[in-house]
Amino acid sequence: MATLQDICIAAAINILSAFAFLVAFAILRLQPVNDRVYFPKWYLKGLRSSPKSSVALGRFVNLDFKMYMRFLNWMPAALKMPEPELVEHAGLDSAVYIRIYLLGLKILFPITILTLVVLVPVNWTGKTLELAKFKNLTFSNIDKLSISNIPTGSKRFWAHLVMSYVCSFWTFYVLYKEYKKVATMRLEFLASECRRPDQFTVLVRNVPPDPDESVSEHIEHFFCVNHPDHYLTHQVVHNAVKLAKLVEKKNSFQNWLVYYQNKYERNPVNKPTIKTGFWGLWGSRVDAIDYYTDEIAKLSEEEDAERERVIIDPKAIVPAAFVSFKTRWGAAVCAQTQQSKDPTIWLTDWAPEPRDVFWDNLAIPYFELTIRRLLMAVGLFFLIFFFMIPIAFVQSLANIEGIEKVLPFLKPLIEKKVVKSVIQGFLPGIALKIFLIVLPKILMTMSKIEGFTSLSSLERRSAQKYHLFILVNVFLGSVVTGTALQQLHQFIDAPAGEFAKTIGMSVPMKATFFITYIMVDGWAGIAAEILRLVPLVIFHLKNTFLVKTEQDREQAMDPGFLSFATSEPRIQLYILLGLVYSVITPVLLPFIIVFFAFSFLIFRHQIINVYDQKYESGASFWPDVHRRIIIGLIIAQIIHMGLLGASGADKSTTPCLIAQPILTLWFHIFCKGRFESAFVRFPLQEAMVKDTLERATEPNLNLKTYLQDAYIHPVFKGSQLDIPVAIDEEENNPLVPTKRTSRQSSIHSFGVHDKSHSS
Repeated sequence: MATLQDICIAAAINILSAFAFLVAFAILRLQPVNDRVYFPKWYLKGLRSSPKSSVALGRFVNLDFKMYMRFLNWMPAALKMPEPELVEHAGLDSAVYIRIYLLGLKILFPITILTLVVLVPVNWTGKTLELAKFKNLTFSNIDKLSISNIPTGSKRFWAHLVMSYVCSFWTFYVLYKEYKKVATMRLEFLASECRRPDQFTVLVRNVPPDPDESVSEHIEHFFCVNHPDHYLTHQVVHNAVKLAKLVEKKNSFQNWLVYYQNKYERNPVNKPTIKTGFWGLWGSRVDAIDYYTDEIAKLSEEEDAERERVIIDPKAIVPAAFVSFKTRWGAAVCAQTQQSKDPTIWLTDWAPEPRDVFWDNLAIPYFELTIRRLLMAVGLFFLIFFFMIPIAFVQSLANIEGIEKVLPFLKPLIEKKVVKSVIQGFLPGIALKIFLIVLPKILMTMSKIEGFTSLSSLERRSAQKYHLFILVNVFLGSVVTGTALQQLHQFIDAPAGEFAKTIGMSVPMKATFFITYIMVDGWAGIAAEILRLVPLVIFHLKNTFLVKTEQDREQAMDPGFLSFATSEPRIQLYILLGLVYSVITPVLLPFIIVFFAFSFLIFRHQIINVYDQKYESGASFWPDVHRRIIIGLIIAQIIHMGLLGASGADKSTTPCLIAQPILTLWFHIFCKGRFESAFVRFPLQEAMVKDTLERATEPNLNLKTYLQDAYIHPVFKGSQLDIPVAIDEEENNPLVPTKRTSRQSSIHSFGVHDKSHSS
């Protein structure tokens, strides 16, 4: 168990690491050669160009030494941009994401001040851990500041009960105000937003088969009959997964060809060669330029043949389509209503914006989606369950006893005071951090298998999985399992009457582990984020070997984006720790406050200067953020209730805490009913206002031309696809021609209009 000295050494290591990262960033960002790495967003917007200098060295190194004296000016600059301007500059998703860090500060900063002033003196003067009969229990000086130091049956527990209620009600207040603020921001954003294809478009899935009509004809017929005044056009979805892989492979080979051509130009004496085997490790050696030229030619032929097959083959068209309407009002009605008496067919939902579409999953049949999601739910259960084993193993090794057992020859070195402090104060947190690196990719793959059709929904689903994993394995696994194992000898030796009391004292003692983890992940880890070491190295490698033109240099930039799937669950873990330990071990909260303040500054800078979001969902993720904070609050309340009961508090205190989870659930239901509709539906009134305004300001707008190729798969861009002709706006005849030979089928599917036409 980490002592106060271990925590101080760990803090020193992490503070020095964070400071080193910040200094390195401050220097590297000033160098002209790195300008595209640290300011790519401004290049993408066309508002920045490569720095020029009359001196040759000046193109690579900043020779203005006065700028080095102002190397920290990025900090006030990151806070200077007002939020409305930030929304316009980076989008609502990015601006609201930053507010999650601000929300953590709003919730925990007042709680930190209050609990440090009220509870720390109450805990410190308890002196229970210093009593002789508990001398065999493992504890540190930090534990003396926790609830474990309160004697059994003490009236002091009333202070913790009152503070638990204060923390809960303050969290209610902040969450309500923030939910209201974000909902208002979303509605204002949607109202002020420029025209976008997704405002007029609905994604239709599970189109039922028809023996007499193709999928495209069937879709057109259905919407002409059931939405005669608003249907405009549609684009069927092609199964272009194989074609997309061919295009991707061809682009990869093209990059290698450029690399070897550049290499040959620099050294014309020796033509580059490669081996044709796996990863170039074996096989016959051939001329690299000729090899990739031939391979690209072959792939081009395969690509053309596959593109033609996909366009012509009816089997390549899946029962789904993007259906566009003449007005936002018509699209809103279609997206938010049931289209058929059979609720399993003609499923409609708002189309993601074109950048947000995950094309690979549009070809998955509806029934298969149900099976996939069931299998992934089972897979997630086993992943969470079996991941406990390696995490417990790594955590067992990341301490003095574990290392001495596995590597006994290191015992003389480990027993040295400084080395021991480094291991106990730093190693457990970094071991857990490293072990969790591969997890987000696994969870994202599982979400893709589940069949979600947009990048935003994939990120939200992965975040949900990651949050559950962190909750079970990192938090509950560390607090419950880890503490129980540490104190196992106490549980065995303690009398029956002391068992519950030992648990009550043991749970708070895991605070030292979380302090080390917060410093590794939330201090040094966040500082490393701004340095962008990997993108920096990759950019210069590409710039050295692949870049020939200014356009190549533009493509070599990797601005990155906010990874909601991994970052948001991490924020939730810190909010959870703050809520849990606010009453138990308040000294942990300042470490979390530093994380939120530091992260707010770092990520605001990155959003302004670096990240280029792949999509814009209008902050549709906020209900998930709110719900997960509510889950964390309920967990904290249950732990407080169980801890007070296990610690032998006055019997009247524990029942007083039972009302807290009930109030929290009521508060969540209230907020859900009050605000959530703003994130899942588009008000018809707002749609009509925007439509009316657009007709008045742009009476000659050709909406069909604007929409006709918005939802074409990227691999078909520039090729000719069969785009259905829009319905003539002057046509008032509601009867729609059909190719059906079966009148009964027509009546069954499309009702009176089609029936009268058929007869």
